[in-house]
Amino acid sequence: MTTPKTPATVLDGEALAARLRREMAAQVAGLRACGIAPKMVTVLVGDDPASATYIGRKHADCVEVGIEAIDLRLPSDTTTEALLERIAAVNADPAIHGLMVQLPLPDQIDEIRVMTAVSPAKDIDGLHPQNLGLLMAGKPGLLPCTPAAILALLQDNAFPLAGRRVAIIGRGQLVGRPLAMLLSAKGIDATVTLLHSGSRDIAEDVRRADIVIAALGQPSFVTADMVKPGAAVVGVGISYGTDGSMVSDVAADVTDVAGWVTPPQGSVGALTRAMLLRNLLQIAAA
Repeated sequence: MTTPKTPATVLDGEALAARLRREMAAQVAGLRACGIAPKMVTVLVGDDPASATYIGRKHADCVEVGIEAIDLRLPSDTTTEALLERIAAVNADPAIHGLMVQLPLPDQIDEIRVMTAVSPAKDIDGLHPQNLGLLMAGKPGLLPCTPAAILALLQDNAFPLAGRRVAIIGRGQLVGRPLAMLLSAKGIDATVTLLHSGSRDIAEDVRRADIVIAALGQPSFVTADMVKPGAAVVGVGISYGTDGSMVSDVAADVTDVAGWVTPPQGSVGALTRAMLLRNLLQIAAA
């Protein structure tokens, strides 16, 4: 007689993010009692609906926590130089602790120039080359938000990381590459394989992994037959179906095999926003 499999534990980033926001609200109150009013600026160029929705959620989080946030919207035909002028003004304002520019930017804007123009000291996204370089050097300061969110999610669920095999699918600069650096850092000590379009046999590498992180934006890419029984599976990338619905990189049948798995939507995104606020408060409290 076959013993029924225990249902996979849901890696609930929404619940963790809500708890972190409550903790940060108390921290903000403490800072305000000391005369420090945490303040940030978000910049959105153009009218991409997904970006506008995400910015709206960030501002809602700020309201909940008690952080002042300025929502700077610029037209889609904004030039690189015009955007750089706005960034320079925020960098120079001592009352503003943090700045983030929502990606992607319109094609005419030089994304690298923009991201390097943000002051590393106000880089709440944690994506400035200086902050990524500190992570590479083993002296992290402001962490990139989505990698930090994934680490927090695994640690909150007491999933052991030291010595465990991690397969990261996707080598993008926002998630894959910085996450590989973070999880392999001394003190975390995971054994990381970074998979990408040039990898020979992604499925074989994924099957060996104790932790699978899918960050490629291909619907239902990770399927049950690719997952080691009992593994933790984190879906980061999303794409959109023909009806406009969001689809995870992780197929629904993965829950039949995995020991831990993120829900189809929301989990990592909510925590990513929480990490953005955590970076801001780190700056404000310094």
